[in-house]
Amino acid sequence: MQPARPVPRIRALIAREWQQLRSFQASDRPWQMPLTAALATGLPLLIAAWTGHLALGLLSSLGGMAFLYLPATPMHHRMVTIMACSFGLIASFTLGLLSQLLPLATAPVLAVITILVTMICRFYRLPPPGSYFFVMLAALAAYTPVPVLEIPLRVGLVAMGSLLACVLAFGYSLHVLRWRTPKPVQPLPAPDFDFVVMDALIIGLTVFLSLLLAEWLQLQRPYWVPVSCLAVLQGASLRAVWNRQLQRLLGTALGLLLTWGVFSLPLNAWTVSLLVMLLSVVVETLVVRHYGMAAVFITPMAILLAEAAHLGHGSAFALIEARFYDTLAGGLVGLLGGLALHLPALRQGISRLILRLLPVKDSN
Repeated sequence: MQPARPVPRIRALIAREWQQLRSFQASDRPWQMPLTAALATGLPLLIAAWTGHLALGLLSSLGGMAFLYLPATPMHHRMVTIMACSFGLIASFTLGLLSQLLPLATAPVLAVITILVTMICRFYRLPPPGSYFFVMLAALAAYTPVPVLEIPLRVGLVAMGSLLACVLAFGYSLHVLRWRTPKPVQPLPAPDFDFVVMDALIIGLTVFLSLLLAEWLQLQRPYWVPVSCLAVLQGASLRAVWNRQLQRLLGTALGLLLTWGVFSLPLNAWTVSLLVMLLSVVVETLVVRHYGMAAVFITPMAILLAEAAHLGHGSAFALIEARFYDTLAGGLVGLLGGLALHLPALRQGISRLILRLLPVKDSN
């Protein structure tokens, strides 16, 4: 009988993972795109620093994330896409805020938002970041307590940030289309029930379970859990899901060390604004080349956007520790959701259960 040789297999597995971790993808993204993205998130912060209202500027900078959905297509398609995404970000943020009026409905509302935006993104074949920022804004809104009378103000600030992103997108497109041939608008394929609806339901259920876990563990900042969960689920295959989970976990761990260094600096409204802009340039340059490297810089940027208004309130170590556990919890649930999405036997069982609850016939 041939003796088992686990050591070579383990070495081969480690070598394969290492190869994945150090592989960089080619990119033809213009260098002007990261700079304009930094302006979309940074200009509201600079205005807020000048006027002394950093918390309000942070909300507008979240709306500036709409710029990241700008496609490399002709002008008419670019502007329709980014304006539609701006509306989606505003609507997601508004629904997240309104869910605070009935705390028991927060997790179900976020799950429904996840399902709806995932369906829309898949139906229209919206490329990455896909549904990520829609869910992120909804989660931040849902788990950041605000007085009811401030809801219109916060929605308006996000809307102003999205409007700024649209204006910057128009100017950027006018410049880049002078020397760069746009990609043709691809016709949408026939909608597939399994890809558009079933995947969205499984993803929404996974995000819902991650929220229940966050609330059960009584995490201080539960909004990071569904965001981390969804980031892992965006892999196109089980292998891609595993790679994103590994890269996100390692990238977040290194990013938290970077965050520790950032929080050791003498931060104020101006330095926060400039740091967010610098990190945005680095992230948008790296994310299309290596997700794990980008995650190192995504971590401090996301923490600054979500927590900079509370600088000086509480321990920086407690904030960093909470972010790590939130990412770990969300990533593990996301990995389980990835198994449900990409393992045929498990997916078929879940699909049958869902189809029994839906008022539609199985398309198969």
